[in-house]
Amino acid sequence: MKILVACDKFKGSLTALEAGEAIASGLRAGLAAEAPWEIRLLPIADGGDGIAATLLAARGGEWIESEVLDPLSEPRRAGYALLASDGGPKTAVIEMAQASGLALLDGRDKDPRRATTYGTGQLIEHARRQGVSHLILGIGGSGMAEALGYRFEDASGHPLRGLPMGLEEVARILPPAAQAWPRVTVACDVDNPLLGPQGCTRVYGPQKGIACEDFPYHEARLEHLVSLLGESGRVAAATAGSGAAGGLGFGARVFLKAELVPGFDLVADQLGLHEAIDWADLVLTGEGRLDSQSLQGKGPYGVVCLARERGKPTAAFCGQVENRSLETHFGPIVEIRDPESTLEENLARAGGRLREAARKAAPSLSRLLPRPL
Repeated sequence: MKILVACDKFKGSLTALEAGEAIASGLRAGLAAEAPWEIRLLPIADGGDGIAATLLAARGGEWIESEVLDPLSEPRRAGYALLASDGGPKTAVIEMAQASGLALLDGRDKDPRRATTYGTGQLIEHARRQGVSHLILGIGGSGMAEALGYRFEDASGHPLRGLPMGLEEVARILPPAAQAWPRVTVACDVDNPLLGPQGCTRVYGPQKGIACEDFPYHEARLEHLVSLLGESGRVAAATAGSGAAGGLGFGARVFLKAELVPGFDLVADQLGLHEAIDWADLVLTGEGRLDSQSLQGKGPYGVVCLARERGKPTAAFCGQVENRSLETHFGPIVEIRDPESTLEENLARAGGRLREAARKAAPSLSRLLPRPL
């Protein structure tokens, strides 16, 4: 019997690979030794942090590092994946979290007026100089463009530096000197537009330090940027995924002519997930938390949808489940947290808890497998 373990990361505790290995280890300990079990691991991602490591593990290649500026313009080392090409076109995988993610603030105050994606632009420029022909960007926007050579001027023609601070003063945007850009594909884990009730300010602003009373100010700054770009800006702002990562989707579309695609679909194609599910008799997935947002383009839900299309039984592991009604979508859900422990304790012990949960669940999960006649 063939079991596919296709997990996303357990954020804050386990990478996708570590989570899959813990589940596989527990299953091997809990399944009948005499049965012909075969377990295959295929770590997944949905376009957010973890996509570079996931594709590097699956495709091979090397991890490239460079010094960049973090969200508050402090120097740091950040890296990206340069996938194995076998002599063919080079592909690089860059994720915003490496250079510009919220986690890099490390206790420093969130300042949405200063926070920049300049470092992500530096990684893109570094990859371009490596001669890549395709760039996958796991994903807001003008800081990246500044690092790529775009010039932002005020009404007097003076250059403005350190954007997004002073974004409302920009009067014109000048492109860099002609240069060959790689083809850019942005892996989006959400489909929000840039502006409006479902845009990045109102939906994601609070987690980036924007108070509700400041929404109009930040929305107006983005509207100003869109107006400077004319029709191309208006089209890009309305594109699904342009509001991802605080607007980096929008920035990539207008400044890099990027294609925005659902992150899970891109990763599934790169990993050969469809073929792996065809191989399996049972498909297991999971991530740190399963909730209503898990049904909106997240990796584990993508896995179970593909599996169910092919008539394969599914189950899921998670650190915490919001509602047991989600089993309608995922099949049996195994929650590993100890409700008597703190969040920090659960995160610290996630690997052991996941392994033990898989061992205990193995007999019941094996009953989901089809039986030979």
